[in-house]
Amino acid sequence: MTDKEFREEYKPLQVPAHFDAEGTIEDQTLYALAQLGSATADEVVIKVKELLADENAEKDVIAGVHHALTEWHTKGLLASTTEENGDLRYNLHKITEANDGHVNPDLLAPGLD
Repeated sequence: MTDKEFREEYKPLQVPAHFDAEGTIEDQTLYALAQLGSATADEVVIKVKELLADENAEKDVIAGVHHALTEWHTKGLLASTTEENGDLRYNLHKITEANDGHVNPDLLAPGLD
């Protein structure tokens, strides 16, 4: 994989400014997750269906949402926590706890400071 291909494959997620019923399932999933803040795949499916207001698209929505969330999570583009029942709760937050460590400047390699 070239650098260009890598950057394209692992580019940061960009949340759409508005929900587009004619948009891709990926954009719809991302918009719904951003609206919810933190949600399981099933909660995102419910939100997308609510925004679409189309009960006939249920199977496509379920499959598309689960695929998008799994792919993004595998690539490290989404953070998650595991609930007691084993479901993943996805969110767009990459860092959820502040770094409480420190750096010893004497241990830094020369030229990196």
